[in-house]
Amino acid sequence: MHRLFIGLRPPHTIRAQLLALMGGVPAARWQSDEQLHLTLRYIGEVSAPMAEDIAMMLARLHAPAPVAQLAGVGRFDKKGRTDSLWAGVVPVAPLAALHNKVNRALALLGLPFEERSFVPHITLARLPRSQGAGPTIDAFIAQHATLASAPFNLAHLILFESQLTSEGAVYEPRARWPLG
Repeated sequence: MHRLFIGLRPPHTIRAQLLALMGGVPAARWQSDEQLHLTLRYIGEVSAPMAEDIAMMLARLHAPAPVAQLAGVGRFDKKGRTDSLWAGVVPVAPLAALHNKVNRALALLGLPFEERSFVPHITLARLPRSQGAGPTIDAFIAQHATLASAPFNLAHLILFESQLTSEGAVYEPRARWPLG
């Protein structure tokens, strides 16, 4: 089985900007440079033949390369506890259009539409369930609320495979296609 997702990788300068703001939240597992991406669609575990079909379908997908900017930081909560910190990415409309195009392509292979709302973001850190929403998380969000960047291109659609390890997930690009 292959645990897959489709993402976009920001350029080095943007990743360096994100890496520079990481810190100050005890117990946070900060993402490495290799992990920084914007997830367009999580797929999950699929068989090897389905992984090949997904790659072939994505190779035929044509879409413009989105131009984006970083815009603030935020958190995702589960059951009242912050489980991740992220950097926002705007504008939403072209990213949502690409997300929808990918969703429709995967539906042709029999994969269900993703039901969650699409929130363009780049995960910065994962937090243990026991962390809660303490003052250091609030301080981090307040300190970086005005995060912004120059516009940047998200020039490639990437099929990633995720391997779960005791230190966290390792993301391996399996295929890459130019957008635009």
